[in-house]
This record gives sequence, structure tokens and C-alpha cells, in this order.
Amino acid sequence: MKKYLLIIFCLFNLQVCIKAEDTKEVRTIKLVYIIIDNDTIPVYSLNPVHIFALRQFKNQKEKSEYTKLVRDVKKTYPYAKMVSASIIETYEYMQTLPNEKAKQKHLEEVEKYMMERYKPEMKKMTRNQGKILIKLIDRECNTSSYNIVKALMGNFKAGAYNLFAGIFGNSLKSRYEPEGKDKDIENIVIQIEEGSVDYYYSKNVH
Repeated sequence: MKKYLLIIFCLFNLQVCIKAEDTKEVRTIKLVYIIIDNDTIPVYSLNPVHIFALRQFKNQKEKSEYTKLVRDVKKTYPYAKMVSASIIETYEYMQTLPNEKAKQKHLEEVEKYMMERYKPEMKKMTRNQGKILIKLIDRECNTSSYNIVKALMGNFKAGAYNLFAGIFGNSLKSRYEPEGKDKDIENIVIQIEEGSVDYYYSKNVH
């Protein structure tokens, strides 16, 4: 049988210690490699890369709407990431608190902090940006903003916040549909995550 058919794959954790001369700091780097015919070949895990077809706009209005959508997603996505991280951290921490009184106190502190931290920026957002933000929070947390508020603060506050959002044409109950009506938003988010959003934008609008 040919030699290349007798390849034996071995997986190891190779620890490479790099010592800085001035700080004497030691860093440990774990590498995975395989051995093929006595040759050591490093194995790297690469993130998936998505290829998107270029957009075909029917008219200038469609191109303008796409330009605004890219702008709005780029503006709101970082906030969705921050808000979802805060929500998850808050929920996990609350599970460690001894009673409802302690949980309520912590929740009030978090609510105050988030209002102070995010409200000035939220007030600058357009109505459409607010809608996109709500959808992207759903994407990051895998549940609607209404359910998040309801789980943390109860039915009454969830209803009150949803009513307030409705005044501005939004709904906390909006669900994210990445394979449906929100497909364009999902594509832009993927491009942001992969660092290709500016490339595709320039190709699509020029």
C-alpha cells in the first residue's frame, strides 16, 4: 500500500513557553499538530468566511435604503452586544443572591446604571435605529426584549416599557427573523463580524 495511505494522525498539546527577558513573564501557548510521515504540521481552526452576492438595485431609492440600513446596523450592533452582555451578567449574578430583596436592590442599581450609561446615546437614535436595536438584542440573547424585561423586572414593567416603546413606533415584542424579513440585517451583521462590511458596501453602492 502506498506510503501516503499509512498516515497516522496524532494530536498533542504543545506547550511553548516564551520568557520575556526584562519582565520574566511566562506565557503558555497551546498548539495542536499532526504528524504525517515524520513531518510535524500545525493545525489551526479558522473562522468560517461567508461570500455574498453583490446587490442589484432596481432604482436609486433601493440603494439609498440599503445605505441607511448599513449605517443603522453599524451604529446599533455594538450597543446590542453591550446590552446583551450586561443582561446575561446581571441574570447570572442574580442567581447567586440570597433572596428577592437583594435581587431587587441589585436590579435597581443595574437599571440606574444602564439608564445613565445608554440613555444619552439611545436618545440620539432614530426610530428605525431603535427598531433595529431591539431586533439585534433579540439576536444576541435569543429572546425578545419584552421577555428579557419580563424575566428580570416582572409583567408590569415589561408592559409599561413596551407601551413606552410603542409611542415611538417600536415594540419590545418584535422578534428577529434572520432567514425572513431581517435577512439583510443578518447579512450586514455577519459582514461586521467578519470585517468585510466596508468591502461589500463599497462594491454594492459604487
